[in-house]
Amino acid sequence: MISLATHFLNPMKPSTLTQLASFAVLALAAPSHAGQLSGAGATFPAPLYQRWSVEYNKLHPDVKVNYQSVGSGAGVKQFIAGTVDFGASDAAMNDAELAKVPANKGAVMIPATAGIEVLAYNLPGIDNLKLSREAFVGIFLGKITKWDDDIIKKANPGVDLPSTPINVAYRSDGSGTTFIFTQHLSAVSKDFADQVGTDKSVTFPVGAGGKGNEGVTALIKQSPGTIGYVEYGYAKGNGLQMAVIENKSGNFIKPADDSGAATLGHMELPANLRAWPVDPTGADDYPIASLTWLLLYGKYADAAKLADLKGFVEWALTDGQKFSTDLGYIPLPAAVVAKSQAALATVK
Repeated sequence: MISLATHFLNPMKPSTLTQLASFAVLALAAPSHAGQLSGAGATFPAPLYQRWSVEYNKLHPDVKVNYQSVGSGAGVKQFIAGTVDFGASDAAMNDAELAKVPANKGAVMIPATAGIEVLAYNLPGIDNLKLSREAFVGIFLGKITKWDDDIIKKANPGVDLPSTPINVAYRSDGSGTTFIFTQHLSAVSKDFADQVGTDKSVTFPVGAGGKGNEGVTALIKQSPGTIGYVEYGYAKGNGLQMAVIENKSGNFIKPADDSGAATLGHMELPANLRAWPVDPTGADDYPIASLTWLLLYGKYADAAKLADLKGFVEWALTDGQKFSTDLGYIPLPAAVVAKSQAALATVK
């Protein structure tokens, strides 16, 4: 089993290209036979899901989980179309999307892991750049266009900021990462809510798009002066600089495991398990954090496949959580695990 997460961060060897191509065929074809589980969706949790597939296969050699990082929007579409055994999305399916799932299947959304989004940037020699709420909203609205703008300088006294253009990188594909990011900026700024809004795909007034977290990461790495929003694990794994951003309490919070855990620890899940800490109020809360969901059908016709899938998801919710921190994710709080397990128990 090849982990695609490895290849997000390292050049692909020619010998693996054929194998990776075969994985793509598996994800886009009809659902797999028993012992083979195909899933597709969010890029945000992809490195962790790929690690889970490898580790679970070591324990259960007869079960292989092929997960394709195609973006939340595409993952939801494939799940609705029934071309995968499970989907994944950083934006839990809304009522309109749920209504499109065939009634004889139904849908069950299960929080599987959690993480934070960061504002990663490329300014050589300037680490721990502080960005106020006014600053990062202004950047993504195209109102702040130079790195030495007074609004940025105000939060960074004594820092020699360059008088160079700010290049913005954003997701070009339908993305739960974009949904989470724009949801937060819309909560912070009425101007952003009115001009851009919240969705998996939006029109930013400035910048260039990259496909997936990996695409935005590449844009940032390739061009000094660029800033973009990516999942913490991608930024961490690629050694990107990450901004220290202001939260609702007015404190500047560094992206880290503990600040993300503080945010998730204050979140309460409703019965339908759809919730986001849109603009958390805790003094130590990191501002942009979220759960991410696995999308399962309520009913599976293949009993063997059902057993394989439930076994994998139950393991991921429990033993699999220990792999989260190393890859830049937040292990689910015990209360969330319990609710996820209860939802899994309804899958038949």
